[in-house]
Amino acid sequence: MEEMHVVTCFLEHGAKIALLRRSGRVGTYKGRWAGVSGYIEEGNTPYQQALEEMKEEAGLSEEDVELIKEGEPLEAVDEGLGRKWVVHPFRFGVKTGEKISIDWEHTELRWIDPKDIGRYETVPKLLDTWQRVA
Repeated sequence: MEEMHVVTCFLEHGAKIALLRRSGRVGTYKGRWAGVSGYIEEGNTPYQQALEEMKEEAGLSEEDVELIKEGEPLEAVDEGLGRKWVVHPFRFGVKTGEKISIDWEHTELRWIDPKDIGRYETVPKLLDTWQRVA
């Protein structure tokens, strides 16, 4: 089974977090809800990758966010894909929620109460991922 390391960033503003619906143009989990996420590229630390993904997917620079918590990585096995995801979770406070602009990887952004994550069809183990940084 292939092991892939990814970051998932939860963006928080006020008491809400942003969930983003994955577009039909991404490789996996089309139409599912997720945080800002991406593969950890060779040579990057998880934190560096988190910053890159927030810039690419949400238009946020390092000055726009503040790290609240970095959680312990967790594993999410997807038998159908033959892949084991090792998810590195992050929680960032966003200074100005209105500044977020999503790119082609997502079709929608919703600000939700974190306790409502379970009501959405999400990527694997998104609720568990959130609990690592809650």
